[in-house]
Amino acid sequence: MATTPGSGPTPDHEPPAPASVVEMRGVTKTYPSAPPVTALRECELRVQRGEYVAIMGPSGSGKSTLLNVLGLLDDPSTGEYTLDGQPTAGLSERARSGLRAHLIGFVFQSFHLVGYRTAVENVEAGLLYQRVRRRERRRRALDVLERVGLAERMWATPSQMSGGERQRVALARALVRRPALVLCDEPTGNLDTATGEQVLALVDELHDDGLTVVVITHDISVGRRADRVVEIRDGIVQGGVAT
Repeated sequence: MATTPGSGPTPDHEPPAPASVVEMRGVTKTYPSAPPVTALRECELRVQRGEYVAIMGPSGSGKSTLLNVLGLLDDPSTGEYTLDGQPTAGLSERARSGLRAHLIGFVFQSFHLVGYRTAVENVEAGLLYQRVRRRERRRRALDVLERVGLAERMWATPSQMSGGERQRVALARALVRRPALVLCDEPTGNLDTATGEQVLALVDELHDDGLTVVVITHDISVGRRADRVVEIRDGIVQGGVAT
């Protein structure tokens, strides 16, 4: 049996996973306001499997729009976006939701945890759209919480956790899907410096294990940890394709 990061076992006779997890060619995003607003301009971006990329830029540069397109939360106006070898143009919302559920793990600045659910229940929620059976959901959630250092906090609710613990639960929820790509949106934005460092050190460890990570940030200290920094300014991506 052969394995690839984020995909689990595959039979040896199946074709190998594509080298690029993210492939954007000429992606533009224009919002139909009056006048129209173009947030992305002819973006070229490639992220190799197992790479750690930081996308950096000031407020209003287009970072959030790029995140939405990468996460299949928004359609490009023009251009091509291929995710883990799968073209995404013209997909129905149901098909896009399916790709998100199976290929992408999200980690947001504000955690987005369900307040009345325990850590393990929040992590299990990451598998609902994959139709994983209940017993398997619980097993995988427990395993990944242990992996992020929360073995003793599995039954705590978000109100009983520190900010760093909540962000680790959010990271566990992303990882439990075994995604091809993890998208982190300002993952340390709501954390103090020491706690943010702990979360970033965990991301480093996961990347060292083969995880493909894209971090959206304006923090230079976060960007320095990545293999490569991609800059975006006025909707124009610079350094999106490694030479």
